Order: sequence, then structure tokens, then C-alpha cells
Amino acid sequence: MMSQKANLTRRTAMKGLGVSLALPWFESLQPARALAAAATTASPPVRMAFLFVPNGVNVDEWTPERVGYGFDLKSVLEPLATVQDDLLVLTGLTHDKGRANGDGPGDHARSASVFLTGAQPRKTSGAEIRSGISVDQLAAQQIGRATKFPSIELGCEQGRGAGNCDSGYSCAYSSNISWTSETTPVGKEVNPRLAFERLFAAGTSQQMDQSQQRRRALQKSILDFVAEDARQLQNKLGHRDQRKLDEYLTGVREVELRIDRFSQHRESGSRFGLDVPEEIPEKYAEHLKLMCDIMVLAFQTDTTRVATFMMANAGSNRSYREIDVPDGHHDLSHHGGNAEKLDKIRRINRFHTMQLAYLLEKLKSIPEGDGTLLDHSMILYGSGLGDGNRHNHDNLPILLAGRGGGTIDPGRHVVYDQDTPLCNLFLSMLDRAGAPAEYIGDSTGRLAGLKL
Repeated sequence: MMSQKANLTRRTAMKGLGVSLALPWFESLQPARALAAAATTASPPVRMAFLFVPNGVNVDEWTPERVGYGFDLKSVLEPLATVQDDLLVLTGLTHDKGRANGDGPGDHARSASVFLTGAQPRKTSGAEIRSGISVDQLAAQQIGRATKFPSIELGCEQGRGAGNCDSGYSCAYSSNISWTSETTPVGKEVNPRLAFERLFAAGTSQQMDQSQQRRRALQKSILDFVAEDARQLQNKLGHRDQRKLDEYLTGVREVELRIDRFSQHRESGSRFGLDVPEEIPEKYAEHLKLMCDIMVLAFQTDTTRVATFMMANAGSNRSYREIDVPDGHHDLSHHGGNAEKLDKIRRINRFHTMQLAYLLEKLKSIPEGDGTLLDHSMILYGSGLGDGNRHNHDNLPILLAGRGGGTIDPGRHVVYDQDTPLCNLFLSMLDRAGAPAEYIGDSTGRLAGLKL
């Protein structure tokens, strides 16, 4: 879900009825923007995203043996070989408040609620939920007013806001990682069509509805509604930025076409009495990729600088038939040391890092300023559990990708002292995003070792 701000003054946009396409970072427009908006800086802004995967990992197939540069890629991390120089593998980080601390079982629910808050959730399946404000929302409060959306929250599994989902913990804990306050989780958008439409929506609700209805009736693209603005803009850009605009518009259209394909599949299935989810891809990998593409578009256009993405809910028992793992993920995570189950967990973990590689490669392919979109980002990926069988919340599997606008030296495996709070990393990320905080959760200070 996206909380739209009333005014968008940070960037020029191409507009049509109910549609507004914000622009990527164009070198040709920087002097004009600098005069037009004092908030414009000489270099691209820093973005931050937080990606959550459930049920821990096969630790032996995750953790590199070598420390520092040139670390080895175990099987789970092998898909990230093309972006290894853009990665920090951070070993030894802990979420103490994910532990029971007297509250008994419920580690899966705690693993999600604590993931970005570092706060002990109140054990309840009723309405009196309580956790803590999450790092993404701390950032959104400070830097969100510079963009159309202070933050975006994406996911691939629907969540419930009530009921008991894990040993007495509310489903609100299992389904959300973003919290605007101790008692208010932020719901995520799982429908690619709705996420895409909201990203480029403008005007009144009536205008947005009219635009959507007209586009569907005439089989028009969003780009058809801004074609005149696009033509005029091309004349104002240098050759390099003209090419960048073409690539951006091509990317928007490609995502739109893929979403349309799933819409047509749904309509065709409905005619034959089939129960087809509304505009959500049947294949999980395609669903993940579409949501990653939407996040990239949001960052590329500076529509937001803060994003969260739950690849699946905590304790998810999704099967992975597309990689020949028909077993439920959560069931497999209780592997008990069984070699066959551990191998299936490895394959699921590897599937997830393949999707991460897709996201990072796409960010890296987009030039921006003196580097790439990935260079000006911080992408945190990980789980709130270490080994799903042990239900441990120490030695968490955490990756940090990107250079944070030159404030991070990636390409290394860094090992920290046991029980170093993961929240220390959050404080360091907030500093780099221009949204410093005194503390978050159980932080004890900034995390050393991100910059040499």
C-alpha cells in the first residue's frame, strides 16, 4: 500500500488524465531543477529497501568460509556471483527481541515483527498488538516528504490483521514487517496491477478511475496518455538522456504488458469457470519479478526512496513446485538434520537469492549520476530466523547490497561479535539515507565495518 502525498514538487513529471510519470535522474535537467527547487542536490539521492524471506536458511550452504574480499559463494549465494562486488555478507548479527524472553513459542511471528523494529512484540492474538516503529518508517518520516510516496510496502502473500497465526501471536505480526507506530502495522500491496497503477496515478479519484477505465476499454497504455509530454521532453534532453528516457519508457511499457498478460489470463479463465486469482501471476517467480520491477521503477523515478518487500509471510508453508520442491516451506524448515530436507531448503533459499540477483542486476543496469542506481541504494535482504529448525535469532542471514552513495565498501564478508544487534546496522543505514536516529529497537550504537 502507498500513502500518497498531496504535492509533488521534487521532480518534473509527464502527465495525462489520471496519470503522472515521474522522470528518472536526467543530467540535462539538473541545472534547471537546482534553480527551481532548493531541495535538489548535486548528486542522486540514496534509496533503501528491506527484503524479508521467512523460515531461516540452510546455514551451511549460506555462510562463506573466507572473510573479507574474495569471499567464497556457497550454493545459496551462487546466483549472486554477477553482483558479488556489490554485496556485503554480514555474519553474527542478532535480534534478541525475536527470542522468547519469557513469552514461549512463536518464533516465526516474532521473526517478522522484530525484523525491522528490533522490538519485542506483545504476545496476543487479539486487537492489543504492540511492536515498535520500523526502520523504514523512521526513514520515511524524515525523507518521505521529498517524494510522491514516503514509502512503499510490497509483498507476495496476502496477510490477515487478526486471528492467531503462531502460538498465540496475532496474524498481524506474521504478515507485516513495516510499522508506523508501536500499534500500527502498514499493510502491503500484493497485486502487481494495483501497485503499478498507484505508482503512476495522479489527479482526483474520479480522474484516476476514468483513466483506468478508458485505457482498458481502448486497450491503451499509460504511455499513450503522456505521449505529448514525452515528445516535448525529448527535445529538451541531451543525447545521453534521450536514450535514458527511451529505456525508461520501454521498461514501463514492458512491465505494463506483463501485467496485462496476467489480466487476460484471468479473464479467459473466468469465462471457463476457472478460479484464477485476480491479476496475480500464477507462477511465484513471475510475481516476485514484477514486484521487483515496480520497486525499481519507484526508485528510478524518485517516486519513493524507501521500500519494503515481504517475499512471503513469516511461517509461510508455500510449496515450490516450479523448482521441484512440492513440500511446504515451513514444514521443511523443521528438518531435524535430515539431509533430504536440508537440500530442499537449500533449493528454496537459492530460488529466493535468484530473485534478489534479478533485482540487483536490474538496479545495476540503470546509469545514474556518476554510477548506477544500485550504487545509490542500500538493499538489505535476510530473514528474522537463522536456522528454521533451531528457531534461533542470532547469526542471522543478512546481506547488504549497494554502495549507499559511496558510503559503503561492498564486495566483502564481514564477521561481527556474537549477539551484535542487527539494529546497529539500521542506525548506520539511516545515517546514510539522511534520516539519523538516536536509537531503534535494541541498538547499542552504529555498526562498524561498512566503510573501510
